[in-house]
Amino acid sequence: MTNYGGSRQLTARSSDIDALAQRGYNIGHKIGEGSYATVITAGYADESGHGVNLACKIIDKAKAPTDFVHKFFPRELEILTKLDHPNIIQIHSILQRGPKIFIFMRYAEKGDLLTHIKKTGPIDEKQSKVWFYQMAKALRYLHTHDIAHRDLKCENILLSKRLNVKLADFGFARYCRDESGHQLKSETYCGSAAYAAPEVVCGVPYDPKMADAWSLGVILFIMMNAKMPFDDSNLTKLLEDQRGKKFSFRRKLQDVISPHAKATVSVLLEPDASTRWDLREILNCSWLVSVEDPRPSASN
Repeated sequence: MTNYGGSRQLTARSSDIDALAQRGYNIGHKIGEGSYATVITAGYADESGHGVNLACKIIDKAKAPTDFVHKFFPRELEILTKLDHPNIIQIHSILQRGPKIFIFMRYAEKGDLLTHIKKTGPIDEKQSKVWFYQMAKALRYLHTHDIAHRDLKCENILLSKRLNVKLADFGFARYCRDESGHQLKSETYCGSAAYAAPEVVCGVPYDPKMADAWSLGVILFIMMNAKMPFDDSNLTKLLEDQRGKKFSFRRKLQDVISPHAKATVSVLLEPDASTRWDLREILNCSWLVSVEDPRPSASN
């Protein structure tokens, strides 16, 4: 087994489970599944007996498309091993056994933001502000290191036991500059249409950092409204609505959400990427002046 730094039948063979057990990992139950990746709960105990709860993403390269195996996945691994921020999910280890890659990461006990919103409805502005601030700090950290996430959505915002934000899933992440320091535009249509900026939807080369900023605005809108700002069932209509800024807050929340919060959504859901606010500007905006951040560590 190489070390890079549901049901068992659906996740790992008994030989895989035995090999992982020898390294201190025990395999739990399935909590998510895609076409060539499965996420399971796991545990790890070191030689002193200290244990930690983990999630494990198992990727079967034999089932994955060629561009994923040779382009996206190596990039994801390289980026994951470089990240260190309290609001980004912490990678515990990456192991390989045959065609399978096992990415162990800290387990987010409270699940993802979308599930939370579906259970509780709109999130009050005070809590939305804290979580938005944590997301924005994580994103600024990435952008400062010339990394764009490119798949920001509520499902990729995880919540820890202490209800702190953990940004996850770097499958579409990429560097924004080449080895010579020149800025790189993206041309790949990444992520979900509902969270995609208009320049991504219409298929022109785009600045991935500014596309991330748009997606962050969509997430903020969803947190406070428990609904999407735009209908993505028809891409032509979606693009028209995005360019016309045709989004509106729920009528019963119109007077509850502050003008500063609405303005923050508006400067992020700006269809012109050249005038859309970036993360530095957002973190200095008037709405976040009074934010009370609990300052999480990487493990809570």
